[in-house]
Amino acid sequence: MPERSGPGFRRRVGPPSRRARVALLTLGVLAVLFLLFVMFAGFWTDWLWFRSVHYSSVFTTQLWTKTGLFAVFGLLMTAIVGFNIWLAHRLRPPLSAMSVEQQSLDRYRAGLAPFKRWALIGISLVIGLVAGAAASGQWRTWLMWTNATSFGEKDAQFGMDVSFYAFDLPFYEFVLGFAFSAVIVSLLTSALVHYLYGGLRLQGPGRRASAGAQGHLAVLLGVFVLLKAVAYWLDRYALAVKTGTYKGVTGWTGLRYVDANAFLPAKTILFFVAIICAVLFFLTPVRRTWAPALIGLGLMVLSAVLIGGLYPAIVQQFQVKPNEQAKETPYIQKNIDATRQAYGIADSQTTPYTPQGATNGEALKPDAQTIADVRLVDPNVVSPVLQTLEQQRNYYAFPNTLDVDRYGSGSGKQDTVIGLRELDLNGVQRNWINDHFKYTHGYGAVVAKGNQVDTTGQPVLTESGLPTSGTLGPYEQRIYYGEKTTTYSIVGGSNKEIDYPDVKKGVNVETTYEGGSGVSLDNPLTRAAYAVRFTEPQILYSGAITDGAKVIYNRTPKERVEKVAPWLSIDADPYPVVMDKHVVWVVDGYTTSDGFPFSSKTTLGTATKDSLTNQRGEPLAVAGQVNYIRNSVKATVDAYTGEVTLYQWDEKDPVLKTWMKAFPGTVEPKAAIPASLVPHLRYPQDMFKVQRDLLGQYHVTDSNTFFNGTDVWQVPVDPTSNTKQVQPPYYVTVRMPDAAKAGFSLTSTLVPTDRPNLAAFMAVNSDPGDDYGRIRLLKMTGESGAPGPGLVQSKFNSRKEVAQQITLLQSGDSVLEYGNLLTLPVGGGLLNVEPVYVRGRGAKYPTMQKVLAVYGDDNVAFENTLEDALKKLFGDGTPPVTPVAPAASSQGAPTSPTAPGTTPTSPATPGPTSPATPTPGGTISPELAKALSDAEKAYNDSQTAFKNGDWVAYGTAQKALGDALKAAEAARGGGSAQTPGGPPPATPAPGGSPSPHA
Repeated sequence: MPERSGPGFRRRVGPPSRRARVALLTLGVLAVLFLLFVMFAGFWTDWLWFRSVHYSSVFTTQLWTKTGLFAVFGLLMTAIVGFNIWLAHRLRPPLSAMSVEQQSLDRYRAGLAPFKRWALIGISLVIGLVAGAAASGQWRTWLMWTNATSFGEKDAQFGMDVSFYAFDLPFYEFVLGFAFSAVIVSLLTSALVHYLYGGLRLQGPGRRASAGAQGHLAVLLGVFVLLKAVAYWLDRYALAVKTGTYKGVTGWTGLRYVDANAFLPAKTILFFVAIICAVLFFLTPVRRTWAPALIGLGLMVLSAVLIGGLYPAIVQQFQVKPNEQAKETPYIQKNIDATRQAYGIADSQTTPYTPQGATNGEALKPDAQTIADVRLVDPNVVSPVLQTLEQQRNYYAFPNTLDVDRYGSGSGKQDTVIGLRELDLNGVQRNWINDHFKYTHGYGAVVAKGNQVDTTGQPVLTESGLPTSGTLGPYEQRIYYGEKTTTYSIVGGSNKEIDYPDVKKGVNVETTYEGGSGVSLDNPLTRAAYAVRFTEPQILYSGAITDGAKVIYNRTPKERVEKVAPWLSIDADPYPVVMDKHVVWVVDGYTTSDGFPFSSKTTLGTATKDSLTNQRGEPLAVAGQVNYIRNSVKATVDAYTGEVTLYQWDEKDPVLKTWMKAFPGTVEPKAAIPASLVPHLRYPQDMFKVQRDLLGQYHVTDSNTFFNGTDVWQVPVDPTSNTKQVQPPYYVTVRMPDAAKAGFSLTSTLVPTDRPNLAAFMAVNSDPGDDYGRIRLLKMTGESGAPGPGLVQSKFNSRKEVAQQITLLQSGDSVLEYGNLLTLPVGGGLLNVEPVYVRGRGAKYPTMQKVLAVYGDDNVAFENTLEDALKKLFGDGTPPVTPVAPAASSQGAPTSPTAPGTTPTSPATPGPTSPATPTPGGTISPELAKALSDAEKAYNDSQTAFKNGDWVAYGTAQKALGDALKAAEAARGGGSAQTPGGPPPATPAPGGSPSPHA
């Protein structure tokens, strides 16, 4: 017969064939296995990473804590809900009433009958899984509760130790929330089962609820109301950490008059009302009537409205408002004391200060060190200079913001700007081998003096080149872990990595990683897991991965510390330190809490934001708000090995002690900090920014003054930036008026709210020692009229002679960039100094060309050098700026010359003949003569290149100059007749340039 077909014909579709069923089943099984392996890969690779960094206990503690909470609370929720569903089914009436409603439900009952047991288990398990997952997220709350450490301080209202609010109360609230969830879910599911099986009816004659349903639901409601009574009792203590807005403080925390005299007694009364109401619900199954329980519930709701809402409003309106200051000041004082204690500002010292408008050389003598160490090199501006002159290859880069540290010892210790030459894969031909096998690390640190610039306005480098050489001596220069290193690398085995370019030989030096860090890829299962983790199948089969190869990842210092110490908040600005022949990153860690009673809360991400936030790194971020913070941990990350070490810094912090008990053995004692690292530790910026933000209001310690709100400060907007964000703090060496000598400090200015004049100068000692962390505030007296940063900048720009020179500097499409505006107390007044940088047309980086300085109201200077500016301000009695250093830096590294218009404080770059200029009667060997000739040519070439803005040629010429100088030095030591003692340094010609004459 012919096959039937056509538009009206529908082919009969039967069940799939056996082959199709097998294929579908196979695909389903494979999909499930793949999902399970993806989950396993995340777990397995995390375990391997923690084991590789020797913090496996952190992983296991988190794992078992989360697993335990998931199991206990998940099973508890499953049991509670399952029992109530079972009980509701057990209490169903034997016969359902005949009604349309029940006839409709009969179909559902009949359909569910064969699957009742599975439905009970399935629903209970699903609800239990959700509850267990939520509970596992509370692992921090559990660990803090089980390992709680006493603060040794009691709150001002209830006399409870602060640890109750920080560790106990959050756990009690979590358990209470879980109990509420269990009762509510049980109530809903039980009501549904009772309805399904006729225990509850919406239609028909007779009782709407059977006796069994009534008793079951009444008991559940009684438990709910009983939990509400517990909540009322805990709410009494929660008033001590209640947050609101008061007197301009958005995070105001603690009880006020109405809380202590209305809400607190109201919560106590409601506690007893709720207990009575719960008893009435429990009696409902006995009395077989809802009336008493519902009346009690109504009275409880009415009491909550009247006692918990209306009564406090009446107290506020008729008792507090007519005499608010008298009523509130005792509670304001509690808030002031607690806030200052919780943020570590209780010991801050405030000193009245009336800055002088003029001074003399005698008054300036005690501040000679402050003046000599004025930082002209702005680490936030000069990064492009290093990027151009010291990048060396496109696959290297420096951070946008360099770091400030101290190097040297004794009188030779000085502020230093440092940056690491890190790997930048944007400068290579991108492919999998290059990205992960060949280009794996950066190389070397570049260091500049903070208070000096050379003839061209560039930083004076004391460590430079590739490999670097200079004052730091030998150290491991390979940078495998850094702020810009965000991708994984596969190292070790027989893999040869690009180490650094050898310019002389024209080849790349290669290396094989021997740092010991990383996870071995010898196991095929491990390779498969990492192929899934990094979504890169080549990891599974690539022949480039040889025996002994390891994968290194999580390579930024902040990321590594956050992972091994998940209970810490990390400062946004890790900084490198060269010590003990290694480069290590120093990372500041904070312990925080939101449970310090009466201490006002702050949002750390907001308090730490300033004009450099996007340039420096992500702001300090903690979920929600906190009202307690301590810089409790100093962590180090080795830039070569990746080794992470946590050191206890605050030995009194109870929050840190709690976490140390929860994760034993993870934090080293303070005494274990290497002696070579201690001089480089500094007060962290994010901590300082939080404290200065709080001190804007909490510098006031008198409750009456605080209530009036007449002395509120704020951080000024940065006048040198277009971001409209507040001014960042600055690391400087400064002597405070009450100190015997200058010290390395972190400083900031504060201005009155919505006013431009200066309110206070704030500084914290940043040198480790007895005085470390001491906050000093110089509070401007009312008659001082000292200008704030905005007014200082206006003084600079409004001066006619300054404006004219600025116009000249900006001619020819040049761009003016203002450096950090430093405010320093010297000579009984305030000295403001600001370096001015100019970026020429087509130039890749700015150079410092001028120095702005102002002292008092009218003393303004805009000069080529800091020394000239200070002489204009103070006359010839100005303490000397750092004297001119020898012509060549240590280890033969050449430095640039002191030039016209710049600070003559740097080591002068020698002229072509300066390294070996003979004294009268001396002779010069042919080798020395050739070296001098080469040096002269290289020097002239570099000057020409600089004037033309050809930075590639400039760098080549500088390299040639360095080589020539080394050759000259070698020739001198090789037998040329010289006057004993060696040649003198180059004699600066008029204007500051070295003489070109031999």
